[in-house]
Amino acid sequence: QVQLVESGGGLVQAGGSLRLSCAASGSASSFIVLTWYRQAPGKQRELVTNVDSVKGRFTISRDNAKNTVYLQMNRLKPEDTAVYYCYAEANIRGYTYQYWGQGTQVTVSS
Repeated sequence: QVQLVESGGGLVQAGGSLRLSCAASGSASSFIVLTWYRQAPGKQRELVTNVDSVKGRFTISRDNAKNTVYLQMNRLKPEDTAVYYCYAEANIRGYTYQYWGQGTQVTVSS
């Protein structure tokens, strides 16, 4: 099995920064995908890299040696308030499986 452990969420004022981390572990031979989604109240879950409003402010990076993915969020806005989920696709004995983290709340106050 695979475990995704997220950290780094919290409450921040508009204009501030946060860095989320997601460490993947378990029996996977490799993690094909490690990335971030978010879900705001009343909205569908969305892939962060597809959100136009975060471009130039958010950066996703990955440390393959640690199987960890990061989300650096700068110049945060109240509309960035959401639960942020780590997502992984893992190769286990030749098959690809999808996993989600438990989610971490990010709240941006105005």
